[in-house]
Amino acid sequence: MCTKLCFHYARNMETKSAAAAFAALGQPTRLALIQNLQGAGPEGLPAGEIAEALGVPPSTLSFHLRALEEAGLITPQRQGRQVLYASAPAAFAALVGFLGGATAPITGLGRAMRVLFLCTRNSARSIMAEAILNRIGAGRFRAYSAGSEPAPDGPLPEVLAQLQALGHDVAPLRSKSWEEFIGPEAPRFDFVVALCDTLEGQRCPDFGDTITSAAWPLPDPAKFSGGGAERATLLNELYAALRRRLDIFTSLPFTTLDRMALQARVEALGNPMMGARA
Repeated sequence: MCTKLCFHYARNMETKSAAAAFAALGQPTRLALIQNLQGAGPEGLPAGEIAEALGVPPSTLSFHLRALEEAGLITPQRQGRQVLYASAPAAFAALVGFLGGATAPITGLGRAMRVLFLCTRNSARSIMAEAILNRIGAGRFRAYSAGSEPAPDGPLPEVLAQLQALGHDVAPLRSKSWEEFIGPEAPRFDFVVALCDTLEGQRCPDFGDTITSAAWPLPDPAKFSGGGAERATLLNELYAALRRRLDIFTSLPFTTLDRMALQARVEALGNPMMGARA
């Protein structure tokens, strides 16, 4: 998810990179383009849909997309035969930090921070993340999970078996729609994390004023092939990847990071190489 402007800390952004980013933004069509992508969230938009929304020909849009990509402000991701473009939150956080305009630290919540993990079927990755965070969060975090098309048969039996073998309480785990978490009566989430490895044209609903959202793409266990031993190995690797990211996530200095820096740190965990250094 991170690009040329993805940073370890905002204060380390080079003046030359910041100037290039501001120069790329200094054009009305590009500003409108960025607004559209930020509204779309981490799923992004295909070039054709962006061109239609902005009312510009594809050739003109291609020019602006290339300029923004070279400045590190957007990220392309191939899905089948089309390319989806998404804004790069870490880059914008770096720009704000460079200007010294970061907001106040995240303090004084007075409750456990709520984290919602999303996946299409809510049957494996998001279920694992919910179970892991609720155990290692030590009362500081409350994890939930949901999906856009929840599996009618519930979580994958092999996932539940693995979690149970590792000492997790699997009784509360179930596949459910994200519609349960929309509306005035739903919990207010501080973090929303999407775990799907591919973008399938879905748009995440509006979960309200979250502190931050991020995409941590991971492979889908439902697509694992091979025999029982091989699938078990892949599940163990997936569990370990989630555990590493969540260990880093729970150790972040929430009381000292401002909101923009926190967004960048959580977003960076979607990249395994950056997550290891976050």
